[in-house]
Amino acid sequence: MLDVLIVGAGPAGAVAGALLARAGARVRIVDRAMFPRDKLCGDTVNPGTLETLGRIGLASGISSCGLPVEGMWITGANGATVEGRYPAGQIGRALLRRHLDWMLLQDAVAAGAQFEPGVAVRRPLVDAGRVTGVLAGGRGWESALRARVTIGADGRRSALAFSLGLSKHPRRPRRWAIGGYVDCDGPSTVSPTLGEMHVRSGRYIGIARVPGGLTNVCVVKPWRPGDRAFGDPRQLLLGELSRDPLLRDRFAGARVVDAPSVIGPLAVDVRDCTIDGLLLAGDAAGFVDPMTGDGLCFAIRGAELAAEAALSTLEHGWRGVHDRLAYQRRAAFAGKWRFNRTLRALVASPPAVAVAAAGARVAPFVLQRAIAFAGDCSR
Repeated sequence: MLDVLIVGAGPAGAVAGALLARAGARVRIVDRAMFPRDKLCGDTVNPGTLETLGRIGLASGISSCGLPVEGMWITGANGATVEGRYPAGQIGRALLRRHLDWMLLQDAVAAGAQFEPGVAVRRPLVDAGRVTGVLAGGRGWESALRARVTIGADGRRSALAFSLGLSKHPRRPRRWAIGGYVDCDGPSTVSPTLGEMHVRSGRYIGIARVPGGLTNVCVVKPWRPGDRAFGDPRQLLLGELSRDPLLRDRFAGARVVDAPSVIGPLAVDVRDCTIDGLLLAGDAAGFVDPMTGDGLCFAIRGAELAAEAALSTLEHGWRGVHDRLAYQRRAAFAGKWRFNRTLRALVASPPAVAVAAAGARVAPFVLQRAIAFAGDCSR
């Protein structure tokens, strides 16, 4: 029997797998996708997440394949703009998620973890109230995979968390993300080393330059029954850019490269897992609205905590493990959870957006501090 079975080979699964394999655990990582694979994401890694990766010795090649990100440029609907640099010269990196995920997964395999792509998990296996593995399948086969510990790192639509009733979509907010890579040559006065967030009434547009001369554009907005715009995501993406007074000249004549991705509803609420045999990490443990780019921070630090919990379980059993992990997650993330909930509520309220934009003009240092907080800057 395996010591640890990890469902999902994204950043959370790969980091947990690498740390556990380094500690001597017998680890298998499975994922329905074939890697490297593309993933809808803002394609930026903030300074705090880079610091964590350096501390745990993973993704050492990130600086050679990414572009520097020195801060954020944020605009409001009424023309307010704030440029915030990360303090003390700290930087993030912009790179394609397929490259970051592949680096982390290769680190896990190098540490001794097994990896099996093309394995779709159907449901957890539960015996006497304890998760003992998963029922998984691929093309033409289905099998039970057993392990002493199962880590669900299978994303915001986690088959494990939803099937066990641990996850649900909240009634509000109900937003979808449309993202793609754009090739454009329009003029821009924005520093190429800044990420961008353009907050508008009820929606926002994230922009980041990525290696290869392309620009990542992601629009997050609500969907309502009967909304036909989502049927043509390429046109929706270009339409949002062309209608925006600040962005339309810059993206005039822009071309969307390949088909854009659409996911939603975004928000997922997850209650603390108290089922022996199972730990959750990454988006499976609660999906963060991508507005602040915190997803990778939660994934990587959360995976580190899950790996520590798994090692404790393998040595001492399950008693107290869930309570300790829940406490550690709250200590690590409670402030960021509150921060993200506040921003989600702000974007959903046009009057609040207007007030925040006016406040940014009067006291830009407040937003600059928020940028540093969102970037998990150490100083």
